[in-house]
Amino acid sequence: MTTKTASYIDAHIHVDLYAEEERSELLERAFQAGIAAVIAVSMNLQSAILNHELALQYVGQVHPAYGFHPEQPIPSKEELDELFEWIRSRHDAGEPFAIGEVGLPYYTRTEAEAEGRSFDEQPYLELLERFAALAAELDRPIVLHAVYEDADKACSILEKHHVRRAHFHWFKGSADTIRRMAARGCMVSITPDVAYEDEIQSLVKQYLLELLMVETDGPWPFEGPYTGERTKPGMVADAAVHIARIKGQPADEVIDVLLNNTRRFYGIE
Repeated sequence: MTTKTASYIDAHIHVDLYAEEERSELLERAFQAGIAAVIAVSMNLQSAILNHELALQYVGQVHPAYGFHPEQPIPSKEELDELFEWIRSRHDAGEPFAIGEVGLPYYTRTEAEAEGRSFDEQPYLELLERFAALAAELDRPIVLHAVYEDADKACSILEKHHVRRAHFHWFKGSADTIRRMAARGCMVSITPDVAYEDEIQSLVKQYLLELLMVETDGPWPFEGPYTGERTKPGMVADAAVHIARIKGQPADEVIDVLLNNTRRFYGIE
């Protein structure tokens, strides 16, 4: 099969959450169809180890990010220490990677509050502080799950620790938060729901093209024209075309900018 010119990077995908038997086909089809690379984010240590193995198998095409997804219970101190020690060992080995997916549990917290249950956010804030400090120390990009008011909390933590490169994935938030993030050069990645979500279309209008990337957050499923379709990296091509339409710019130029933005941010050649 002829490989198309690599024109896109899926800036946020959970490759490890696809069934083991479909991962190789998913990636190989994507790379043959014009996906230059994917940023494979992690849920926890086990997830990080799997993404590390995939990065060794697909050198230069699977770029891993190691962290702990915040929409799950905080693990024990011993488990967290093991994760941080493992990440440091990858840094000491000189391997390319980012810190992520990390952030704050907006959906878990607001669900608990809506049901009248108490929710202690403090451990999550402390964990994000620890990841931000690590990203700054190792000078690694950080991939953030932080939306609405949680994005402001995350921005304050990033500023406190002088984190240079921050990527907010599938972001939603107020105009004030958008301006704050843009002012400090935070990257934002846009999913295929830009095809049908007014909120995401409005974000694209407001945010600088030079600070945008595209992602799928696969295997998360989408609605609208993608209802019933298995999420795959190639869907970022649709997101790029919608961004171009919203920005009123030629699609080929926008696609190049999005690709170069992601290469530059993650140091992908």
